[in-house]
Amino acid sequence: MPEADRILAAASTAPPAAPELPGPAVFSHSRLLRAFEAFVEPLATVVSLWLLVWTFEGALGTRWLVVSIVAFALAYPGRQQLRASAPRVIVDTLLGWAWTCGLLFGLGYATGHLDDFPRPIVLHWLWLAPTAQLLSHWALRQAAPHLIRLQGPPLRAVVVGMNEQGGSLADRLSLAHYTGVELLGFFDDRTPDRLHGRNRHRMLGRIQEIAEYVKKHNVQLVYLSLPMASQPRIKLLLDALKDTTASVYFVPDMFVTDLIQGRTDSICGMPVISVCETPFRGPNALVKRGSDMVLAVAILLLLSPLMLGIAAAIKLTSPGPVIFRQRRYGVWGQEIIVYKFRSMTVTEDGAQVLQARRDDVRVTPLGRFLRRTSMDELPQFINVLQGRMSIVGPRPHAVAHNEFYRPLIKSYMLRHKVKPGITGWAQVNGFRGETDSLEKMEARIRCDLDYLRNWSLRLDLYIIWRTIRLVFKDGAAY
Repeated sequence: MPEADRILAAASTAPPAAPELPGPAVFSHSRLLRAFEAFVEPLATVVSLWLLVWTFEGALGTRWLVVSIVAFALAYPGRQQLRASAPRVIVDTLLGWAWTCGLLFGLGYATGHLDDFPRPIVLHWLWLAPTAQLLSHWALRQAAPHLIRLQGPPLRAVVVGMNEQGGSLADRLSLAHYTGVELLGFFDDRTPDRLHGRNRHRMLGRIQEIAEYVKKHNVQLVYLSLPMASQPRIKLLLDALKDTTASVYFVPDMFVTDLIQGRTDSICGMPVISVCETPFRGPNALVKRGSDMVLAVAILLLLSPLMLGIAAAIKLTSPGPVIFRQRRYGVWGQEIIVYKFRSMTVTEDGAQVLQARRDDVRVTPLGRFLRRTSMDELPQFINVLQGRMSIVGPRPHAVAHNEFYRPLIKSYMLRHKVKPGITGWAQVNGFRGETDSLEKMEARIRCDLDYLRNWSLRLDLYIIWRTIRLVFKDGAAY
């Protein structure tokens, strides 16, 4: 019996760890609210103009469309005012509108078209636009709690190190509205009497206890506020957190470590540096999901006759279901169900799952062909449409394999910061098929982490191209 299977069999009685809940990093407030704030002021400016034009002229001509486009461009993106006081919102809105009016009048005078616009509409717009902007800010402030709830439960966060910057961050998280973040408390090795009055927040435990706490309580955000002199201790802590799917941020000062998608951001006005983060945030998330949907729909439409033929052949050549469903870990460590065409006489999905090996008697004759050509994976394009998987990403492992390898391989769980893929960087670099030794699985994980560090749409397309070529000449799958 190979080493991996022997140890896995011994560990099969160990209960699986509870899957972590998803949670992208949250900054000054939620991305949904930031998107609304970016558009609410420019839209209020343009809509107020349109109402006046329709009231006075009954139709929106070309000249007004040009003014609308220019006004929108000058006002976009709108200022983030949710956390500002009412007097500050009023002053900022009036100053911003005065600046916009000055530019519009200057442009009209310079081009000689200022007299082309009816004076009543212009004069009414001078007071109606800022009024509409203030009303839109007020409406967004009223709607903000409901928009936050639409995004799901708040993300759980902890702060490590109750020093000056850690205490300031904890205070801001506790007092800030609209963040979608729930501060659970902080970790520090000092006793409360040594914190010199900074113990305003709940003490959760010592620093060496944080990794277990993060896994047990489904913590999504970890903010490290430790001095640079603690670098060895920080590295040990980061190693422990790599067995979780929490997003880790460092509150400066900075140190050298193995960053995954390292970038600077801010939360409640304080700068933080991501140590380990998903590459699929903001526009990247839209690009990734959009490309997945387009390619998955096209492939399913193109290959649907082939898939129906495979389903009929499986049903006629061996007893059992056509589709094999198996539990795997998806993004953020959540359990998902993955579909495959059944290629074996068994459908294992328990505490012990043995990988297929060369000349495995469990593989059917048809299944051997399907596995060699990767046609058994075709139903996973349905998983892509469901949002459980991506076309390119780390291959999902059976739950039993995950629980076996996560304590043995450093950073193993970081591969779950993205959706699992039908194909991946490891598969096109020779790590497809059975991983009968710990070294092979470690090499596969290194490839997965390299993919997280270097993701781009171009890399995804390159991996898809390499996969198509590999299907016809790869001998590693059986």
